[in-house]
Amino acid sequence: MLIMTRFRLSHYSKRVDANRVCCYAHPDAPLIEDYRAGDQICSECGLVVGDRVIDVGSEWRTFSNEKAGADPSRVGGPENPLLNGSDLSTVIGPGRGDASFDSFGVSKYQNRRTMSSSDRALINAFREINSMADRINLPRTIVDRSNNLFKQVHDGRNLKGRSNDAIASACLYIACRQEGVPRTFKEICAVSKISKKEIGRCFKLILKALETSVDLITTGDFMSRFCSNLGLPNMVQRAATHIARKAVELDIVPGRSPISVAAAAIYMASQASDDKRSHKEIGDIAGVADVTIRQSYKLMYPNAAHLFPEEFKFAIPIEQLPQM
Repeated sequence: MLIMTRFRLSHYSKRVDANRVCCYAHPDAPLIEDYRAGDQICSECGLVVGDRVIDVGSEWRTFSNEKAGADPSRVGGPENPLLNGSDLSTVIGPGRGDASFDSFGVSKYQNRRTMSSSDRALINAFREINSMADRINLPRTIVDRSNNLFKQVHDGRNLKGRSNDAIASACLYIACRQEGVPRTFKEICAVSKISKKEIGRCFKLILKALETSVDLITTGDFMSRFCSNLGLPNMVQRAATHIARKAVELDIVPGRSPISVAAAAIYMASQASDDKRSHKEIGDIAGVADVTIRQSYKLMYPNAAHLFPEEFKFAIPIEQLPQM
């Protein structure tokens, strides 16, 4: 084992480059860090080229399965740029000894800064957005965009009189649309405590207040998710996507929402294959009423021969498709 002797030189002889700590005799040699002594040592000659180095590692070893009452770390929570002051305030914990209280039993050390009502409202809204996103398996990018939207609305004070929960739900809906993974109002309403009508109102007010916009919803935005939840193969999904797109291009379903058109296209494609699904099963996944699917299907049925892709393999003749 190589035993290295360390020695120190003056401050002027240990640097070659002012912007880089290195050994004056071996500027290209890698440095060894001695965390116990806080030194940086040349690996070639043992010269201590840096001392009193700050250890940026963890102060305490913590384990996820420990449930101790006291937290030994003193670094505080993570910085949140969406809160005023970035949430870098100091909070004094409760006293436990006699020296922490005066003769009247009042704590000697008080927190000089308590959380403002504005920060409290933001934290509650962020917690609600995160909870809703977890329940419908949305990624962190959508949560961050929703938090930013809520922060802009909150700071602008544009939606006075509206509940924060309704604004948070609308921000989550807008974030999904802007990130290209739209969710229906019913899906957001299912994980929220707010009615669909109130979320829709806040949605329009937020777009107007922030002067932003969202892309129009198309049938393809929901097709892959609906077919996956129904357990349909890729062949049926491709056929349903083609049917819905052709129905819109030929203006067969005027005035129908993209969700109802997608549901009707999935029903038509599944009935023509071996993996059949009822309109009730599709309606439960898509959040569309059975009657709505039937009405869209009635409009599409007379033109079924022109809607299916050419490579689709029919399990039954197209004339035997169910008539509503």
